[in-house]
Amino acid sequence: MAGARVLVVGLDPAKIPGFDPAPAQAAIALGEARFGELGIEADWCLLALDGNPEGEIAEALSGDDYACVVIGGGIRKHEPLLELFEKAVNLVRQHAPGAAIAFNGSPVDSADAALRWLRRQD
Repeated sequence: MAGARVLVVGLDPAKIPGFDPAPAQAAIALGEARFGELGIEADWCLLALDGNPEGEIAEALSGDDYACVVIGGGIRKHEPLLELFEKAVNLVRQHAPGAAIAFNGSPVDSADAALRWLRRQD
């Protein structure tokens, strides 16, 4: 696990129209702190749906050699975003074929989701 780097892909709560971002931003901050507690370096790719989310994911994946990519529940659980979820999984397979793919329940448990797979790679 030493030196393992994780990418978390999710929705940017500040860019969801009609949504109060404060609770989600607080959860993201707790998730970031949890990575720090575990000594895992993590990058966050927070997407705006009105932009180019696929391009943002591909660019983020090209930014480092990730051992694991966590795809957030906001993308995975919301039925209208099923196509984006499929694209995200396939972009990980294409741009980071050696990375494990993990799924979180919320931003708070992103590090624990990644840890399930990072432990298997040791």
